[in-house]
Amino acid sequence: MTMSGGAAASIVPKLKKVCMCHRALLAAGSLMTLLLLACFVLRRDSASSVAWLQIDVAKVTGMNNGTAGLTTNAPHGRDDLLGGLLPAGMDRRSCRSWYESWRYYKHFPYAASPYLQRKLRAYEARHRRCAPGTPLYAKSLEQLRSGRSADGMECTYVVWLPFDGLGNRMLSMVSAFLYALLTDRIFLAALPPDSADLFCEPFPGTTWRLPVDHDFPIKDLVPRGQHIDKSYTRLLDAKVVGPDANATAGVPAYVYLSMGWQLKDPLFFCGEHQLVLAKVNWLLLYSDLYFAQSLYAVAEFQDELRRLFPAKESVSHLLSRYLFHPTNPVWSLTTRYYRSYLASAKRRIGVQIRMFSYGSIPADDMYTQILACSRQEHILPETAGGGGGGGGGASDNGVLATRSDDNVDGSNSTAILVASLYADYYERLRSRYYEHAAKGGETVAVFQPSHEERQATDNLAHNQRALAEIYLLSFSEELLTSGRSTFGYVSSNLAGVRPTILLTAYGHKVPEPPCRRAVSMEPCNLTPPLGVECRGKPVDKEDLARHLRVCEDSNDSVKFFD
Repeated sequence: MTMSGGAAASIVPKLKKVCMCHRALLAAGSLMTLLLLACFVLRRDSASSVAWLQIDVAKVTGMNNGTAGLTTNAPHGRDDLLGGLLPAGMDRRSCRSWYESWRYYKHFPYAASPYLQRKLRAYEARHRRCAPGTPLYAKSLEQLRSGRSADGMECTYVVWLPFDGLGNRMLSMVSAFLYALLTDRIFLAALPPDSADLFCEPFPGTTWRLPVDHDFPIKDLVPRGQHIDKSYTRLLDAKVVGPDANATAGVPAYVYLSMGWQLKDPLFFCGEHQLVLAKVNWLLLYSDLYFAQSLYAVAEFQDELRRLFPAKESVSHLLSRYLFHPTNPVWSLTTRYYRSYLASAKRRIGVQIRMFSYGSIPADDMYTQILACSRQEHILPETAGGGGGGGGGASDNGVLATRSDDNVDGSNSTAILVASLYADYYERLRSRYYEHAAKGGETVAVFQPSHEERQATDNLAHNQRALAEIYLLSFSEELLTSGRSTFGYVSSNLAGVRPTILLTAYGHKVPEPPCRRAVSMEPCNLTPPLGVECRGKPVDKEDLARHLRVCEDSNDSVKFFD
C-alpha cells in the first residue's frame, strides 16, 4: 500500500513478513479465482505498532471494469455535485474525493433544499470576499489588533479551535459552520499540524484555514483547557460583555466560547446573549460537541433552520457531505482498500467498536453483546449450527470466511468491516465464520484495516488512517456502531444510515437490551444546556418537542428527529 504526499508517507507499509495461502475455485467458463492472504506488519509509528491488515480476495468477473460496488446511476441527486449540494469549480486533480465520493455512498436519503443551496452559494461568495489574503480580512485583522470590536464590519468570524479526537473535531466543525451560516459569519479553522493534510478546502477559490503565525494578534490561540479567561461566561461575570455591561466600555475584539463537554458557556444558547455576541467581530469556538440541536432551541434561529433543513434528520448528514472531502492521499488509501477488499461483496456491514473507561467490560462480554445485538436486529449473517465464535483458534486460511461453490459470482456475499483500536473483535468474528458455515451458502469475509491499540490524535498519520476508516464505514449498506462514540456518529451521518447502536455498559454491566436501532441518523448532543434559563424571545416549545428527543444511547443527551 503506497501513498504520496507529506506525512502520509509515514503510513506506507514496510513489509516484514508475508504469509500466503492459495485456494483455487473453478467457476463457470473455467474462470479460476485465487484467494490470497497477505499479512503485513507495518513499521512503528510514534512508538505504536500499526497494522493495515490486508486480505486480498481475487476478483471475479466485474471487478476489472472498476465499477463493482460503486454507484453508477444518478437519480435523485446522485451525481458528482450531490444534487446541487456542492458548488462547481473545484479542481478535479487537487481533490478527487470531491467528485468521486458519490460513487461509493450507498444511501442518498435527503437532497439539499433549494433554500440551503442558495444559502451555501451566498456563503461561498462572502467567504471569497473575507477569507485570509483578502483586503477585507486584512482590515478585520487590524480591528482585532485594536482590542475592540467595531460596528459595521463587513466580515465577522467564527474560528474553530481543535479539541479532542477526530470524530469530535468533525462534529464540532459542522456545528461551527452551521452557526456561521445562521449568523452570516465567516467560518475559519485553526487546523493543527496533526490535521493539516486530512481535508480539502471546502470552498472553491479560497481557504478556510486561519493563518496562525507570529503576526496573528492572539497569542496562544488554542486553550489548554476548558477554563478560559476570556470565555463568554467569565467576561459576562466581570460585566465586560452582556446585556447589562457598561456600553461605554466598548465590546472586546474577540470572545472565547468554551463549548466542550463541560459546557462552560451554556448561555450561548440564549437569544438575548446571541444579540450580545453579534456585536463581537471574532468568536473563538473551543468545542468537542455536536450542538446543532441546541441552536434549534434558540428562537432567533428556529425559523431559519426550518427553511434550511425541512427534514431535521438531514442537518449533519448534508453539512458533513458538504464540508468534508478527504485529501488525495487519504482518498487514495480509502478507495484502494475499498476496491481491493470490499467492492466485490454484494453487501457491506460496518462494525465500529469503541469502549469507554466508564463503561468497560471484558472482551468476552463485549463480543457476546455484539452477537446478541446482531441476532436481535438481524445484522450479521447467521451461521449454520450456531457458533459463538470464540477468540482465536482459526488458521490464517480462515480470514476469508465460508465459501460455497454455488456463490462464485459473489451474488450472495457479505463483507464485514471492523473498525476498532483492538484486533480482538476482528479475530473473533473471523473465527466465527471460518469455523461455521454461513447459512444459505453465503460468502462472508471479515476485514480490519488497522488496530492501533491507542488513540494518537496529535499524530497526522494516525488521523489519516482514522479518517480513511470513517469513510470506509460510510460506504456500508448497514452499520453497527458504539453508543456515545463520535467516530460512529460521523460514519453514520456520512453514510446516510440509521445505525444500530450498541448500548454503553454503565456500571461495567452488559446492558439489556444490548442495542437499539436508531430512528434518526443525527448525532447526539452529549452535553445539552440543561437547566439554562433564557429571558429572550420565547421558542416554539411544541415544535421543539416534535424534533428534539432523548438519544437512543444516552438518557441525558438530545438529538434531532422528524
